[in-house]
Amino acid sequence: MRSYTLIAIAVIVIGAIFFVLNNRDTGTTTGGDTEFNKIASASSLVDYSGNTVSLDQFKNKPLVINSWAVWCPFCREELADFAQLQKEFQNRVVVIAIDRQETFKKAKGFTDELGITGDMLFLLDSSDSFYKLIGGFSMPETIFVNSSGKIIVHKRGPMDLFEMREHTNKIVE
Repeated sequence: MRSYTLIAIAVIVIGAIFFVLNNRDTGTTTGGDTEFNKIASASSLVDYSGNTVSLDQFKNKPLVINSWAVWCPFCREELADFAQLQKEFQNRVVVIAIDRQETFKKAKGFTDELGITGDMLFLLDSSDSFYKLIGGFSMPETIFVNSSGKIIVHKRGPMDLFEMREHTNKIVE
């Protein structure tokens, strides 16, 4: 009787391990059904000059959109890489960094400190609408959108410049 109990426990443990390993979140999703156009029309953002910017303005362009905040150490580390990415891909892609609910002074102060304020588009999201619309639950979060408005990659968590390039190459034509 004892051996049956041990076998049953072993089967349950092995099954649980198999389930966890096959259902864990790797941080990157690809080919999702989320359409960027639905997100773009619902997000109201402001640029560093105080102008209202709609993500609808960027339809039909490949986009890399990062959700970040000064308090997020990973976000702080990768912002300079996003600026470098924009320089490398130039007009083939638009890189946008959307700050989550922080003041203009705080966000711009940080990007000025890094020396990247003019290297890409920085937007402020006082209502945190963009992050909510993409189903954000980690920081940072980045979506890679092709020119047809399809989110090709949704990356949860930090990445390095190499990974950014890899995902960006999936959306440029």
